[in-house]
Amino acid sequence: MIMIKNISPLHFLLIVILGITSCHQNPKSEESDVSGTTDTMVVKKDNSKPVFTAAMVDNKKDPNCGMPVTAGIADTVHYKGKVYGFCSDECRDAFLKNPDALVKNAELK
Repeated sequence: MIMIKNISPLHFLLIVILGITSCHQNPKSEESDVSGTTDTMVVKKDNSKPVFTAAMVDNKKDPNCGMPVTAGIADTVHYKGKVYGFCSDECRDAFLKNPDALVKNAELK
């Protein structure tokens, strides 16, 4: 046991308050408050896949299936200076097999 001699009651109270408040703080999560900025940031939730928004990609439609990217983006691909969004991993994989044939279907913004 550590004994501290000659400590004023005010200092003791300050130490106790600091100890209590520091013990009850939540650790910072990997996710920060990005409200209003998700159109320019990749947001991860609970170690899951990143969440992409339509504002983050250069295409209006999934180049493989034609689905609008505003319906949801599962993944992206950087190809020839553009960022393409895809509704699923399967559509992304199909695009990667033959991007030159499918890129014309993307309807760029």
